[in-house]
Amino acid sequence: MSDPIVVGTDGSRHGDTAVRWAADEAARRQRPLHIAHVLERWLYDIPRFPVKGARDPLIYAGQDLLTAAEKLAREQQPDIAVETELIESEIVRALHERAGEAFEIVVGHRGHGGFTSLLLGSTGLRLAGHTPGPVVIVRGDATTRHGVVVVGVDLDDDSSVALEYAFEAAATRDARLHMLHASRHAATLATTAYIPDLEELERKHEWKMGDTVASWRARYPGVEVTTELVRGHPVAALAEASRAADLIVIGARGSGSMHEIRLGSISHGVIHHAHCPVAVVRPHR
Repeated sequence: MSDPIVVGTDGSRHGDTAVRWAADEAARRQRPLHIAHVLERWLYDIPRFPVKGARDPLIYAGQDLLTAAEKLAREQQPDIAVETELIESEIVRALHERAGEAFEIVVGHRGHGGFTSLLLGSTGLRLAGHTPGPVVIVRGDATTRHGVVVVGVDLDDDSSVALEYAFEAAATRDARLHMLHASRHAATLATTAYIPDLEELERKHEWKMGDTVASWRARYPGVEVTTELVRGHPVAALAEASRAADLIVIGARGSGSMHEIRLGSISHGVIHHAHCPVAVVRPHR
């Protein structure tokens, strides 16, 4: 069986939205759906067996939550294969461990219980920045269809992993792929007297964008592609483009210690300000 779409849910409204989105994604990509609920027992300060012979209330509630989530997924996409899993662990650790055998990890933008602070602190950064493979944060109006996937392109670095995911996402949606590069350096030069430098920089970017498009069009000839070069901050440009997109795709680029890769500031900013689901893509291995 192919690697599944793994969605983490907590039964909140945003968690339900993530389950629906993941069910559609599983149908589009012809993959099974794996719904996980992570029980962080320490949040409730309830022992595993409060009364001898009694049913654990957290396990009981978690199983009910998963039953409801599975029903929701099957209502959304009746023909997909669905399985559920109740996990007692820490959220990021649990989803990170399952990422190795998953096509992608999907989570909601907000939630309650263990997912409350998913994107408010270190938990969200660790999940999107450290988990191998794509992590999709379902936010904004995930039901409106614009027929557009937007991918942020770094013309000064390798964007191949994000581009491959974006082209596949556009192909499975029969959507147009909009490749966007925003240059803070060009915006800075535009406010100075170094106009020749600005023109040279923009010619370089136009050439690189054209070369990048040509190489990927050969692999995905059925995907319509448009390009845009913007003077300005990448976060602002991608957030604005997300208003008319079904999905924003970005690479997870950043650096920490020698043995650590963290989420880059651009990826972090887009996650917080986008108006549609965001896929943060890292290599699986």
